[in-house]
Amino acid sequence: MALEVDAMIDRRRLSRRVSLWRAIAILTVIGAIVVAALTQIDLGRQHIARLNVEGTILTDRPLLKLIEQLGEDDDVAGVLVSINSPGGTSVGGELLYDALRKLDATKPVVAHITTLGASAAYMTALASDHIVAQRTSLTGSIGVLIQFGQISALLDRLGISVQKVDSGPLKAEPNPFEPTDPAAVAALQSLVDDTFAYFLGLVVERRDMEEAKARRLADGRIFTGAQALADGLIDEVGGEDAAVAWLVRERKVPADLPLRTYKPSRESDFPFATEIAATMTDRVLAALGLAIPPQFPMGSVDGLWSIWHASGASSGRALKK
Repeated sequence: MALEVDAMIDRRRLSRRVSLWRAIAILTVIGAIVVAALTQIDLGRQHIARLNVEGTILTDRPLLKLIEQLGEDDDVAGVLVSINSPGGTSVGGELLYDALRKLDATKPVVAHITTLGASAAYMTALASDHIVAQRTSLTGSIGVLIQFGQISALLDRLGISVQKVDSGPLKAEPNPFEPTDPAAVAALQSLVDDTFAYFLGLVVERRDMEEAKARRLADGRIFTGAQALADGLIDEVGGEDAAVAWLVRERKVPADLPLRTYKPSRESDFPFATEIAATMTDRVLAALGLAIPPQFPMGSVDGLWSIWHASGASSGRALKK
């Protein structure tokens, strides 16, 4: 009899535990549904997407994917591209420009240059139908360059020679281990000229500007926002509110929509190892007197540079246009 009583007590305890966990599970599901519903309500509101373009512009697949998603999102009424960048690689700027032009076919796009929007970052701004900059923003620097170090004199002092076997005289040029051949310089200049012609063509087309005037402005110099406005490189001096006002006034975006900042997802399989490798590379280059300024990060170099930096920021040889 005692065993039956104990069994009944155990069954009741087990039943209570099962009921407790079942209640917890039900409450969890209900909570998830409520959170999802509230989130959906929030995300379901129309808004203006703020897309930040910051730092050195390289080929950025997550950012390009995000731009594509913005074009497919019915809740995005317009896109404000907020730019603070010295530029980057020509390929990175080209891909970003093309993605924003494609986005502009479905969503109104306006660009706002904050502190800096030069070179490939100015190319990015050209993708929008209206460019706003602060009065003292820095923009322009329309041009392309190839920059490389030369350590042959250092190797001579150290008694080190580097040998190579190649398939042609211009293979692996520029070569930092020996003086640059004039033919190699000419070949590199042709790359710069071709890419510069592409950049200049964008300025002529997107700013509705005579080529002679565009070429005069495209000597690599930077402009303040006020100067850029006077020369026709931007459309308006003002802040983010002026950019939003243009969307409302010219593209009929509903007034008083909230601004929501979008950021691409960043994933890396070995972020710590990558950081260590980059640090080690920087230290080795610094020991050789070849430290590269932060505007020119190692790795991910996928084309010519279209970037602005202050004079004397880097040593080495450069081809500019």
